[in-house]
Amino acid sequence: MTGPPDTPAEHVLVVDPDSELTEYLAGQLRDNGFDTSIARDGYQALAQISRRRPDLVLMEVELPLIDGLELTRQLRGDPMTASLPVIMVTCRGLSADRIAGLTVGADDYVVKPFDAAEVVARVRSALRRHREIREVSPLTGLPGNARILAEIAEWVHSGEPFALCYVDINQFKSVNDAYGFVRGDEFIQSLAGSLHRAALAAGPPHAFIGHVGGDDFIIMCDPLLVAPITRHAIAEFETRASALCDPQDAERGYIESHDRQGRPIQAKLPTLSIGVALSQQRHFTDPREAVAVATEMKSVAKSHPGSHVAYDRRHDIRTADLSELNNLRYQSDEPHQAFWQHPRVA
Repeated sequence: MTGPPDTPAEHVLVVDPDSELTEYLAGQLRDNGFDTSIARDGYQALAQISRRRPDLVLMEVELPLIDGLELTRQLRGDPMTASLPVIMVTCRGLSADRIAGLTVGADDYVVKPFDAAEVVARVRSALRRHREIREVSPLTGLPGNARILAEIAEWVHSGEPFALCYVDINQFKSVNDAYGFVRGDEFIQSLAGSLHRAALAAGPPHAFIGHVGGDDFIIMCDPLLVAPITRHAIAEFETRASALCDPQDAERGYIESHDRQGRPIQAKLPTLSIGVALSQQRHFTDPREAVAVATEMKSVAKSHPGSHVAYDRRHDIRTADLSELNNLRYQSDEPHQAFWQHPRVA
């Protein structure tokens, strides 16, 4: 999906002692929509990166003061620049030279003489790969927030009917308090797998699943797929969550831990709360509106014991307002499915 018109141009730092070549490369990149800056040696490059971190560094290997190999080594050793994409430019095309550059952490290698169009293509490719890596949750392998927002925006602007489901694990804090964050991560990974398998089982049109962070997930799908996906996901997750709990906790049906004062507390086994924003009866013009409604409905689902799915059925209420919950009526046609309607449209 094409980004909004005010999206800042990606910034490329070109590092080369040859001023003529540097100006030429920077000009070619600017002509192709990039913002550029220039450095003549390794020290200038480090100074510029500390002032304004670029999106990519295009550097000559044979640099004065600090050569490209050492500069890349330093960038990879600094947590703030460890993931910064680096493309090396050199007149030496020997395999050993390329291996040396890739070994210290370069993402790509360009050999002189080169075609400027090829350099631009390699810059685009490296930046695309970097975005894709950043947009994936390292814990679940699912798309992260940037990709989620782009997906929601695409559905909103397409005009096609959609459902936005906001999924959250109930009692997750109790899991972390009792079992530690490592076991907590296993619950999150288990939910990711349950959602993925539920979406596959529901069939086409295939749903989009994203990991917001922590124990929060997003599902974007055709409204007709919400019920089969959530039924499958809830049933599977509850089974898997019980197996992840300590056997004595699973047997007695609650997790026992202690509060900050050391007093014992009991929490029910993890379940799911799912809030659903539907596009059929509400005209969303901004992805944040859909997210606000789904978040509100997740709060509704959390107000009920066990796993619940809360659907928003209200007409023409453009802004989610928790005070509206006092005027909502609850209906339930099947386990876990909570339908909320405003009285004036019931």
